[in-house]
Amino acid sequence: MSVATEIVQLLVQSAGSWLFEGSRSGLSDREWMALRFLALANRLSRTPTALAGFLGTTRGGASQITAALLDKGLLVRKPSADDKRSITLCLTAEGEKFLKQDPINALRDQIVALEGSDRSQLRDTLRRVLVGLDVAERRHHTDVCNQCVFLVESGESKDRHSKCRLFRKSIAPKETSLLCTYFEGRS
Repeated sequence: MSVATEIVQLLVQSAGSWLFEGSRSGLSDREWMALRFLALANRLSRTPTALAGFLGTTRGGASQITAALLDKGLLVRKPSADDKRSITLCLTAEGEKFLKQDPINALRDQIVALEGSDRSQLRDTLRRVLVGLDVAERRHHTDVCNQCVFLVESGESKDRHSKCRLFRKSIAPKETSLLCTYFEGRS
């Protein structure tokens, strides 16, 4: 077996600990993915359109997933502070509590147990693989805001200001470490 094939098999086996047929704790795989994404997304990416893009589904498909999470009391819709015609999808306190039972936490805990340099190397390697897959499939890549070409930062420490050039909106410093579906990597 080649090393590449062995790595793929290991990734498939690791997915078995958190990806499953049917549902667990009352959520389907896609509902778990949506809940995880919305917990880690910046405010510009907590929209139905951005969620659809992240999930690789249509807006209608994302709407069905959102409706299920709304019905379960895990999400709420709020008017966007930036655009009154838009809505922002936000986790409820129950949604945040529910994520503490997320099956993916076991995988996260195993990664946390790795040496810091091993964690960084694993992250960087998986990021390169995912970017390559996105390019090959002509998909838009989702990644951390502070690595994006559109982010402009100015000022020092407490006076630090961040802005997204794509949306022409200010971004709170804590949001720059969250996911953005409109991400474009720096060359």
